[in-house]
Amino acid sequence: MSDSAAKPQQTVQTSKVATIAVAHAVHDTYSSFLPPLLPVFIEKLSLAKAEAGLLAVFLQGPSMLQPLIGHLGDRRDLRAAVILTPTVTAVCMCLLGVAPAYGAIAVLLMTAGVSSAVLHSLAPVVTGRISGLRLGFGMGFWMVGGELGRTLGPILLVSALAVFGMAGLPWLAVGGVGASVLLALGMRGTAPERTTKAPSDGAGPQWRTMRGFFLPLTGVVISRASMMAAFTTFLPVFLREEGVSLWWAGASLSVLEAAGVAGALMGGSASDVLGRKNVVAASLLVTPVLMVAFVFVAGWGRLSLLLALGFAGLMATPVIMAWVQESFPENRALANGTYMALNFVARAIAVVLVGGLADGIGMRRAFLVCAVLGVFGTPFVFRLPGRNGRYMGGSRGTA
Repeated sequence: MSDSAAKPQQTVQTSKVATIAVAHAVHDTYSSFLPPLLPVFIEKLSLAKAEAGLLAVFLQGPSMLQPLIGHLGDRRDLRAAVILTPTVTAVCMCLLGVAPAYGAIAVLLMTAGVSSAVLHSLAPVVTGRISGLRLGFGMGFWMVGGELGRTLGPILLVSALAVFGMAGLPWLAVGGVGASVLLALGMRGTAPERTTKAPSDGAGPQWRTMRGFFLPLTGVVISRASMMAAFTTFLPVFLREEGVSLWWAGASLSVLEAAGVAGALMGGSASDVLGRKNVVAASLLVTPVLMVAFVFVAGWGRLSLLLALGFAGLMATPVIMAWVQESFPENRALANGTYMALNFVARAIAVVLVGGLADGIGMRRAFLVCAVLGVFGTPFVFRLPGRNGRYMGGSRGTA
């Protein structure tokens, strides 16, 4: 490891941050194919909504591995694995178009989930280190990449279906190979920092240090997961039931995620100035109100509400990521992996529960229930330790 890799960066390396963010965008373009495909799978395989929601669990379930991946990433150079992730995810998600049965779809989604877990455990840590003192800005840029990918993914998928059909999807995987090449360029000279703790220490003592932070954070994550499951994963299904065409139902996700691009960048930068707690709390208070309005407003009014939902709902993600990383500077990858695993697992469980709820009481009422649950995360934000949103793992620190 070079000396430059060992010393914290003070200034943001904008070109490297941007390169990694672009690769992140391409990766998440492919990983966002599932939600607009759910109405197709429901019709093609005669699935209940809960069964369709379970497909999201196959994709998100491997996120449980992220603390382990992060723990290894604090000690070993896993850049080669990270570089391969766009290719692996692209191939798996594009092969969904020719998968013959539910079981084959599940295997492809689990493989893509492992690939995504590697990327999201380790690449944000690299981005955070090369962002210097502007960590919120760096995490916002990282999230902009993801939101751009999730903006392009649904509209690319439904457009490809309209032109080529399901059998033509595998040809789209070539973009993932290009993203791997780009990621290799972006991660040159960014060997991971090694923790100062001995490799034999294990994650147990470090987790005990992190516990005071992650316990209240769990309440925030669960409340956000209920809202995210409704207005991201099931948005196309909801709109299809409202009589919207498949193309527009899928494209609605692009509208939502496009607004999330602005929310991620502005939220991350704003939290550097206003504090992490204030930005996250604002997101949790505003998003449920917008969700309720979205259910009851019809026609073109929903377009403006989708934009507002994307901005307010997604702006908190880079803020929480920056908060986690700055709180545990000696174990960034472990802390980031723990948060990502918690976030993805909560969303996977929420997707199944929301699907079951929709089967029982209808999608409109399920959306309203999720909005109410979202409000309950706000008190947990202010139970997180640290002044102005910073926690130094039990040691003293300033915000």
